[in-house]
Amino acid sequence: MNTEREQQKNVITRRQLLRGGGVLACSTILVRLFPNALFARPGALSARAAAGYAPQGNQLEAMRAQMGATPIQSTKLADNLTLLMGPGGNVLVLHGPDGKIVVDSFVQPAWTKLKQALDGMGNAPIKLLIDTHWHFDHTDNYARFHDAGAVILAHENTKKRMSESHDLKPLGMHFDPSPANALPTQMFKDRHAMQANGEDLELGYIPPAHTDTDISVLYKKANVLHCGDVFFNGMYPFIDGETRGSITGQIAGADKLLKMADNNTKIVPGHGPLGDKAALTKYRDMLVTARKRVQKLKSSGKSEQEIVAAKPFADLDPAWGKGLFNGDAGAKARPYNRRLSGR
Repeated sequence: MNTEREQQKNVITRRQLLRGGGVLACSTILVRLFPNALFARPGALSARAAAGYAPQGNQLEAMRAQMGATPIQSTKLADNLTLLMGPGGNVLVLHGPDGKIVVDSFVQPAWTKLKQALDGMGNAPIKLLIDTHWHFDHTDNYARFHDAGAVILAHENTKKRMSESHDLKPLGMHFDPSPANALPTQMFKDRHAMQANGEDLELGYIPPAHTDTDISVLYKKANVLHCGDVFFNGMYPFIDGETRGSITGQIAGADKLLKMADNNTKIVPGHGPLGDKAALTKYRDMLVTARKRVQKLKSSGKSEQEIVAAKPFADLDPAWGKGLFNGDAGAKARPYNRRLSGR
């Protein structure tokens, strides 16, 4: 049995996550918003190098442990539609006589709590798990849903990505290919419509934005839209350049989602609190501002290091630096950033 000290080594702190993911808010967000255009070239600055990052145990398992310890909060969006928030992403459950239709699945350590929440929504079986994209905090419990008899529905690219090995370098995480029982069992390419529990659902592919596996889920009667990680409400997003994510794609994705919503639509982000059209618009405008500022600095001939030193997002941090990466990372990164700026 591990001693208390050994157990503490296996639990990642928020500050360690910040440190492992990037440098001070400016350079972290540059990495996260511009993974290809700015930092993906040979010899370019990486978030891990900029933070002086050295692996400290298994970052993936540590993040799972931290997320999994978060309590689940339940919010009723309609008589048959419940939002579960907490241990990684936002889960939506459509429940009724046709069975439970679940969107996303939290992280592995949260399974027991998730299953208890689902069991509390009636005796109907879990029929379908819909996945918004391939990242672990949304797909982690595939095998458990599969073993419970559920069909697992996702975009065709999700199965492709989960069948490959990946390194999410900004987070210091490695992923092996998923086993057969932890892969989607039903896929679609562009659009998938279905009816269940008195609701009309429309699933739609979003061209590469956060990743190249993103989908939206629209509940037409309830007027609820699940955006997956194309929308991070009130925080800077993580954009996965390894699987074709980009800030331009994220903006285009937000534009597509806005066209699906009206002023009464309840909009569920991949991360963050329940939002609405105004919140999604504000998020989209922040991305446009960020892209414009970096493009302006690049067009003026600034190097990656000079762009980082310019801190183009300093005024955005108070509103948007509330997620995994924010100004708390700055203290750890200041010596490195002084080297970048020549001070």
